[in-house]
Amino acid sequence: MPTLPWTVPNEPPRATEVHVFASRFETRTLWGALKFLVRTPGVWRQIGSAPGAYGASLKAEPFKRTFWTLSAWESPEALKTFARSGPHAPASRGLSAQMRDAKFASWPASSDELPVSWTEVRKRLT
Repeated sequence: MPTLPWTVPNEPPRATEVHVFASRFETRTLWGALKFLVRTPGVWRQIGSAPGAYGASLKAEPFKRTFWTLSAWESPEALKTFARSGPHAPASRGLSAQMRDAKFASWPASSDELPVSWTEVRKRLT
C-alpha cells in the first residue's frame, strides 16, 4: 500500500493552533500487518467525516510490519472523540494483540504549517 496522501476533511482556519498527532506501529508478524491493512479503509473513511479533523495521512511499510500515522485536529478532545468511536475504536482494540511496538507523539503547531513532513514525524517518534 502506498502512502495515503494528506487529506483535509475540514479546512482549518489560517494561523490557528492545531493539535498534531503522530504514531508508529510495528506488528509482531506479517499476519498482523495484513490485519492492520484490512482495517485501514474503514478508519480512513471515518477520518473523512470526523468533526475537528484538519488532516490525516498514513505511511504503510507492510513488509517491514510498520505503519506511520499523521493527523491534525482542532483539539485533543476532537482526537479523543475520534479514537473512541466509529471503526477506529474496535480496530484499535482488535489490533492490540498484534502490536510489537507502538510510539505516539503530539504537539501544537500552526495550521499554516500543515501538513507536517514525514521527516519531522520520524524525528519525533524515534
